Amino acid sequence: MRSYYAYPVLAALGLATGCNRAPEAEAGRPNIILIMSDDMGYSDLGCFGGEILTPNLDRLAANGIRFTQFYNNARSCPSRASLLTGCYPHQTGIGHMTSTPENNSQHDLGVPGYRGALNRSCVTIAEVLKEAGYSTLMTGKWHLGIADSTEWPLNRGFEKFYGLIPGASNFFKPESPRGITFMNDPVIIKDDNYYTTDAFTDYAIQLIGESKEKSPENPFFLYLAYTAPHWPLHAPPEVVKKYRGKYMDGWTVLRENRFARMKQMGLIDPEWELSPQYSMDWDSLSKEKKEEMDLRMAIYAAMIDRMDWNIGRLTGYLEENGMMENTVIFFLNDNGACAEFAELGSGPAEQLGTEEGYVLSYGQAWANASNTPFREYKHWIHEGGISTPLIVHWPKGIPANRRGKMLNEHGILPDIMASCIELAGTEYPSEYAGNKVTALSGKSLVPLLKGEDKVLHPEPVFWEHEGNRGVRLGKFKLVQKWDKDVPVRWELYDMETDRTEIRDLSAEMPGKVNEMDRMYDEWASTHLVLPWDSVQVLYQRKRESEQNTNR
Repeated sequence: MRSYYAYPVLAALGLATGCNRAPEAEAGRPNIILIMSDDMGYSDLGCFGGEILTPNLDRLAANGIRFTQFYNNARSCPSRASLLTGCYPHQTGIGHMTSTPENNSQHDLGVPGYRGALNRSCVTIAEVLKEAGYSTLMTGKWHLGIADSTEWPLNRGFEKFYGLIPGASNFFKPESPRGITFMNDPVIIKDDNYYTTDAFTDYAIQLIGESKEKSPENPFFLYLAYTAPHWPLHAPPEVVKKYRGKYMDGWTVLRENRFARMKQMGLIDPEWELSPQYSMDWDSLSKEKKEEMDLRMAIYAAMIDRMDWNIGRLTGYLEENGMMENTVIFFLNDNGACAEFAELGSGPAEQLGTEEGYVLSYGQAWANASNTPFREYKHWIHEGGISTPLIVHWPKGIPANRRGKMLNEHGILPDIMASCIELAGTEYPSEYAGNKVTALSGKSLVPLLKGEDKVLHPEPVFWEHEGNRGVRLGKFKLVQKWDKDVPVRWELYDMETDRTEIRDLSAEMPGKVNEMDRMYDEWASTHLVLPWDSVQVLYQRKRESEQNTNR
């Protein structure tokens, strides 16, 4: 039987495993670590109301700041594009998705907002910070362009990279075409103890150590993009064992328990209602099916547990080497919990708990619980699709009287770029490598971290993904769910009194709907956003062209 542990992969290669940087040497610009999880629900972490054991993230939250209304872009690559560039996703060329290893031009529709890879009209955090004298490091999931290495991390500002170029892989045995890359070269995994979440952390620690040995005067920027808890459901068996049987009461009880904890913790207004449950009655399942569903959720929980354990390894390394005090850590997620591909999950039950399988998911019923108290999931612009926990930890920069606080100002992914620019003491460029650069859409979070109370986004902010659309203007949110079989219409909600989106105000406030609708149309027309019907026509033309070419 395998045993799973932190293994000295790089030490075996004869590389450095640490540094002896003195604490007092970290007095200048901060190191910056950006950690992103993958397909995790809003309430999964302990510090956001969940029962999953996440002591290391809970500790960062208790000594840092939690943003309770931070938003992503509802899907993996559009979120990652905004996160790293400070722009809306369509402006980066990733208005829908990036292409896959099986078809590396699949999502290149030949129009600027839908090229399937980062364009050269945007810059990444790594490109900006590298120019400012930072060492730039990345481990984990890229998912921002796959066709060739010109679209990969080393050509977008990162000096070192270890991880996954496409969007998902086997956690135990990642193999081509969804294998691991080091720098620009494929890695053949031979270690029987390999687990991607562990390996991404091993290399993160390793690359920090190397950067400090090479350039001890330079701060570093690390982007650590975990693939957990994205499917396939893969986790070390001893971690899964901790959670077996804990979900036998079902998703209804889990939602209610999380909802109660979130109210008690002050994460949500006690007056908000719990959103409707979109899943079958747990008691309608057979005993065997309940046990299978318990196992699916146990593996999912174990994936988050293991990620948190690895974050503890990373922060422990920083503390041991005197770097924790002046390191800013951001932790957030790329989209809401994933309801793919069926209500009760996908993939053969006999593969659960093994190292086999690929499209092994926990399903809509558990995703509904993971997103407590919100509606909808990954893909959609209702709160369950775009709400992410955001934890920011910075001992040197966050005043003692701010630590442990929860801030309710709404923010968006481009704010991370703006924050990194302020932290690094640099400027966002108007040109880069001979290309004109799209204007920054974010606002720095740093003043909020240091104690300033202000409205971060008095202007409207926007979303669009697969025809699902949204606008946030102050306390109001206008949102629309695309459906090919049903005429679409806007819904309007008051986020102060009804963030769970229960009471649609559109009929009562048509003037506000029209005002925000006009704002959306103006934004879409200036940010390379096409109507979803038009995008589908482009996909159809592309398929027909490829079929004609292959005849």
